Amino acid sequence: MKKITGLLAVLLMVSGMNTVSAQTTTIILLRHAEKDTSTAGSTMMQSNPPLSREGEQRAAHIPELLKTYSPDAIFSTDYNRTRSTVAPLAKKFGRDIQVYDPRKLADLAKQLQDMPGKTIVVVGHSNTTPALVNLLIGENKYPNLDDSVYNQYWIVTISNGKAEARQLSY
Repeated sequence: MKKITGLLAVLLMVSGMNTVSAQTTTIILLRHAEKDTSTAGSTMMQSNPPLSREGEQRAAHIPELLKTYSPDAIFSTDYNRTRSTVAPLAKKFGRDIQVYDPRKLADLAKQLQDMPGKTIVVVGHSNTTPALVNLLIGENKYPNLDDSVYNQYWIVTISNGKAEARQLSY
């Protein structure tokens, strides 16, 4: 009886290990919504403008856009426009917005890859968002977005160590 119990324990442990390795991680990457370009210096990365009225409307729509997802974690750069873009989603799900450094995208990519089975939303910029997608999928597939493009997002799925990305519009 002890042998059967021990064998059963080993089989359950191995089965559990396979479940962990087969989990799919979903990472949704968005560029921030439209920023207010009427303020001085607002087109420069060093500035920190708020969202425009159109951007606030886009941000308010994100919970509806992502209604089939329940994020376990939400990441944003430490800029008004990125935090404001994801604030309605964070509020809806009661999640804190975790700040990341856009100059350390490789570190963020590793952190995201080490979150198996989670659904994660990341908000960035016209250059950092496609660059992060490229890091996650391991290829240089997506170029920077034009500064006037705010309606693109990506869904990256990682399963069994293989990452795939879909680029979508909203």
